[in-house]
Amino acid sequence: MAEKKYVSGETESGFVFNIEVERLDNMELIDALAELEDDPLQISTVIRLLLGKEDKKRLYDHVRTDEGMVPSGLIEKELGEIFTLSQELKN
Repeated sequence: MAEKKYVSGETESGFVFNIEVERLDNMELIDALAELEDDPLQISTVIRLLLGKEDKKRLYDHVRTDEGMVPSGLIEKELGEIFTLSQELKN
């Protein structure tokens, strides 16, 4: 069985990620990204497909405010950085 390859990095705010490279080549992720422009609610699906359930929760906890809210703007920023870093590290 082939060894899994990962892309690891850290966003400016300190969120550390470790993503299986094959997750970046998932057609369902590509579909969700394509739908994101017309349906902003797809961001939740994009995050789950990219990070998985556990790391999605970890990301939410990372940006959670003292009041317990998860600001969507911060999630969008983190997601953008994760994609940028993943593509740079993958190549």
